[in-house]
Amino acid sequence: MKKTISAFIALISALSMTAADYILTEYGVKVDSTKVQTAAIQKVIDRAEADGGGRIVVPAGTFLSGALFFKPGTTLHLEKNACIKGSDNISDFPLIPSRMEGRSIYYYAALINAYHVDGFSITGPGTVNGNGLKYWKQFWNLRKERRKEGRSCTNLEVHRPRLVFIWGCDNVCLDGPTLCNSPFWTTHFYQCNGIEIANCRITAPREPVRAPSSDAIDLDVCSDVHIHDCYLNCDDDGVCLKGGKGVYANVSGENGVVKNVLVERCVFGPNLHGALTLGSECIHATDIIIRDCEVATGSALLRLKMRPDTYQVYENIQVRNITGYCGSVIDMKPWTQFFDLEGSDLQPYGIVRNIQMENIDVDCQSLGIISGNPLDKVNDIVLKDVTVRASRPGFECAYPEVKLENVTMNGEQVSNPAI
Repeated sequence: MKKTISAFIALISALSMTAADYILTEYGVKVDSTKVQTAAIQKVIDRAEADGGGRIVVPAGTFLSGALFFKPGTTLHLEKNACIKGSDNISDFPLIPSRMEGRSIYYYAALINAYHVDGFSITGPGTVNGNGLKYWKQFWNLRKERRKEGRSCTNLEVHRPRLVFIWGCDNVCLDGPTLCNSPFWTTHFYQCNGIEIANCRITAPREPVRAPSSDAIDLDVCSDVHIHDCYLNCDDDGVCLKGGKGVYANVSGENGVVKNVLVERCVFGPNLHGALTLGSECIHATDIIIRDCEVATGSALLRLKMRPDTYQVYENIQVRNITGYCGSVIDMKPWTQFFDLEGSDLQPYGIVRNIQMENIDVDCQSLGIISGNPLDKVNDIVLKDVTVRASRPGFECAYPEVKLENVTMNGEQVSNPAI
């Protein structure tokens, strides 16, 4: 898998070197952090496409913009001290066909959009800044009001754009930029094959205002993904695997599998709710590896959300060579948020099999929990050579099939409590 992805990236780099550069300031775009210049920037992108393709170069300075749509043959390059900053007015992000929370719906465009642009890339040491503060405040204010009324507030009720949305693109590369302060999910890849995310810093704050659901990387029906040498520290998930949710999600053509994902040499920061999460919108994830990473978070290293209203398969997952500190090594339990059987009498269940967690040495709160829904089928989960120093020692496991081999907590051998 790694060789295949590297070949993709080599091809993208070769194409980028031969493509013409379209430097924004040479085409009438001003360095101005106060004036929204969406139309002027889009005009440069459109011109590059019309000329046969090119690299849109953002020079040093801040450029305020709404939704930008990259076209076939175009890429984005951010020079040192360059910044594309998102507008905090939702009217600058049109409502268009999109994909959110495991469903194909109309939703607001992201700041950076690429639909069916094979070979799309975002490169360079500059920044894409989502400018999310206003949106975050709106979300928390609405949630506070709803709580007073005894009602819940969903993610979609406060209209806020993602930072990057890439749909139906093969051979995609993000190399070098800082992606920060997204109003919603930071990067979302849907139906993409051949993705490399390297040397990126992807962040969103917890203070002074927490950036809700600003997932660092969401992989939604994607394959052949290599994520490496990145720092991920957003609110909610680090690397989250998606693909659909609901009673009929597994038979819907818009949904599908996430497969062949390699995450290595990354650091997961303290704002996360999970380093690697098989999420609340995942129907099938297979052949997933996370290795040689450092965790510095109060959340789970591996988080498996088991929806009782969705058929799910989580299989062939390896987690190895992990150091640092985390909330728990594994967190697998029912996930009932917005549970909906859609009027059917079906009884969906999950299958979890061939999960290997090996050579893990961390400080943590507890070893974790392995417990699904009553109908879930679980086998071939192995924790091997795991050393934890736990502030609240404990381990819950509902399945006697789970094997613990040389697992110690605070210096004492741990056995499977289900046996």
